[in-house]
Amino acid sequence: MRKPGSMKGLEDLGRVRLSQNFFLRDFLHSEIADFYRIPNIPEDPDLAIEAGRRLCEELLEPLEATFGRLHIRSGYRSPEVNRFGNENNLNCSTNAGTAAHHIWDMRDFDGCMGAAVCIVVPWLVDRYRDESDWQRLAWWIHDHLPYASVCFFPKLWAFNIQWHERPKRVIQSYISPRGILTKPGMANWEGDHSEWYEGFPALTAPRIF
Repeated sequence: MRKPGSMKGLEDLGRVRLSQNFFLRDFLHSEIADFYRIPNIPEDPDLAIEAGRRLCEELLEPLEATFGRLHIRSGYRSPEVNRFGNENNLNCSTNAGTAAHHIWDMRDFDGCMGAAVCIVVPWLVDRYRDESDWQRLAWWIHDHLPYASVCFFPKLWAFNIQWHERPKRVIQSYISPRGILTKPGMANWEGDHSEWYEGFPALTAPRIF
């Protein structure tokens, strides 16, 4: 599929279904793109679709099936949008650092495919109040999902969650306790962490469409 060159082409691209509950259009909104009038359109739609499908099928669908509707904060970023955000201190890393992350249609240094999205889980926000309660969901994700990386932020406990061909399985946070929660080699990385998420619903397998 070529990069859309018309409104109709972009409309058709947005209708591409990535999984049971998600379409590509769900991930194309960007405040940077909207405010600064920069098109947030994949340069390589086929790669964006392939990576996005893995993200949705393997991570987002199980989360939504288990916890209910997810709130998408930031999904796909075009190289142009991300570059502008980085150069203007709008909380974007470099394009090289964001490849196979928010830039779904750019492979990373190793030639690997990946995709990330920033989401909020309303189920968690409605039930917990302590600043450090983000760790409950972090450990649930660690024990149940094939994530590549997760990073939590203070507002609404929003977090980036990434699917990647070669997952590093690292969880970090900008909320107290800040820093790396777990990664391979740390003493807490292996084993069962269910004491952290007592009372959480059991993993629900999503429907196959």
